[in-house]
Amino acid sequence: MTMRPKVICWLLAIAVATMFSTGCENIKAVLGDRPSAHMPEYKAVPVEWANQNWSAEQRAQYYHMAQGTELLPYKWFLVLEQPKLQLFGSVPRFADSNYLARFGFLPDAAGPENPDGLPVGFAKDVVKDPFTGETVEVVGLTCSACHTGQLEYNGKGYRVEGGASTVDLASFQTELGYAVAFTDKIPGRYGRFEKAVLGDNASDDAKKQLRQQFEKVLNDGLDEKKLADEGKLYDEAAGFARTDALGRIGNYVFGTELDNANLRVANAPASFPPLWYTSWFGWVQYNGSIQQPMVRNIGEALGVRARVNLKDPGKLFQSTVNVKNQRQIEALLAGPTAFNGLKSPPWPEDLFGPIDKAKAAKGAQLYKEQCQHCHLPPLDSAEIKDPQYWEQGLQGKTFLKLNLIPLDEIGTDPTEATNWYERKAVTDALGLGTVSAAVGLRVVTDKIRDINYDAMGLTAEQRMEWNGYRADGVTAPLAYRARPLGGLWATPPFLHNGSVPNLYQMLVPASQRDKTFYVGSREFDPKNVGYSTAKFDGGFEFRTDQTGNSNAGHEFRNTPGKGRIGRELTDEERWAIIEYLKTL
Repeated sequence: MTMRPKVICWLLAIAVATMFSTGCENIKAVLGDRPSAHMPEYKAVPVEWANQNWSAEQRAQYYHMAQGTELLPYKWFLVLEQPKLQLFGSVPRFADSNYLARFGFLPDAAGPENPDGLPVGFAKDVVKDPFTGETVEVVGLTCSACHTGQLEYNGKGYRVEGGASTVDLASFQTELGYAVAFTDKIPGRYGRFEKAVLGDNASDDAKKQLRQQFEKVLNDGLDEKKLADEGKLYDEAAGFARTDALGRIGNYVFGTELDNANLRVANAPASFPPLWYTSWFGWVQYNGSIQQPMVRNIGEALGVRARVNLKDPGKLFQSTVNVKNQRQIEALLAGPTAFNGLKSPPWPEDLFGPIDKAKAAKGAQLYKEQCQHCHLPPLDSAEIKDPQYWEQGLQGKTFLKLNLIPLDEIGTDPTEATNWYERKAVTDALGLGTVSAAVGLRVVTDKIRDINYDAMGLTAEQRMEWNGYRADGVTAPLAYRARPLGGLWATPPFLHNGSVPNLYQMLVPASQRDKTFYVGSREFDPKNVGYSTAKFDGGFEFRTDQTGNSNAGHEFRNTPGKGRIGRELTDEERWAIIEYLKTL
């Protein structure tokens, strides 16, 4: 029997009326008229894995080893329904891999590390709540969610471990929030949720406890959303393959977990950088602001919602961060000696076409003349062993010294570096007063680290090793670092903010670069070396006139001025350099 239109409208009206707000814009959002509800359709392709010096077992470990981050209780996540209004039939699960793939998460098979077949970057974990002391089974994100790439061409995929993901974290987080809200407000959903979590014969006490836990999660999320909306914290969307990592770490640690007065607008989205060889850099982050691997990794975990208690004097710095697992992930990436862990991916000639060796040889000379003074000699060259390219760590260890290029010289969008440089945090509850974000982050990560080291009984030598033989420096330079270019070709779009779609446009004056283009596609363009930028359903329009998105600077041009790093290249020279970069 077909339901009459009036009945359907009446049922929809009831559903909408039960939602948490009644404004016109919110009603539109409830009905699915929000960008995050219209992600691109996912099309599965056969995948070839790049040869990067990892085994299948190491990949699985990297994909799903927990860091102590927390999205939701694990069982909740598995049974939660997608945030869509559906009158007939069952509502699909939020955790369905094909659905999560629409946000850019890569599907993965079930296995010992991934019992329920969640996508790359999701981890099952058991954490101790740093506020209540309760033990909770949760689902969280790992670093592989943002640092696993896949390039697709002619119906085939090329998986790049440690590469740049195309995930849209903000849209994923928005839809997860709506899924929780729909569960609470849409008639019938909470009952299905309760039954799926507790089973058919749950006691009244169990049901009451679940309802209290659910309402706390819902209300905490609504409070965070209200503050974000009122402060317009995330109004300038990052889209696919980017997030304002430093901005979000600062907001979560100094704001959500400490004092909401410390919340700041996060308007400097940056691309997810590749991880190969990073363990051997003296300083990391795009602005070269963090020295020690453990400090970096704890900060990264906090940025994707590892909990830390910064309010209770008796439990200060207790956290869910899994320092032991972070050490194992770092060891996977680093390998036993310099550049012998995760390696950059080789250009797949069988998939993307052969490299022109003669053209690449010309490009090698041009690279030495035009690029090497910032980006260093190739890491497989004899020249890189020269002491001038290395800096001292602790106990005689040495690390690659990357060049920091001042903002006025490089001329690229300054927002990420200047936001971190200018950020302050009121930390009276921690006894520090008002400090720079750099000082605050160092104190918080140091305390989390040392509490974990003490609990494990690590010796001084073990602590030094786990710290990567580096001090715990956290700074805020007004500069961006120039990393080695091995595997760069596999990490589009380019510049720290992803504002240049392909390698060809990296080598032309900024005036000739695209000012708008679409991101979110994994379809690779092997000629220009970047993703397809054509408009498509669900794609994100990248606009370079938005704050944080400038594609100026890092220019090869003849006219002097800010952002000029070399003379203008001929077209033949550009293609030669691109061909050479494929070999790195």
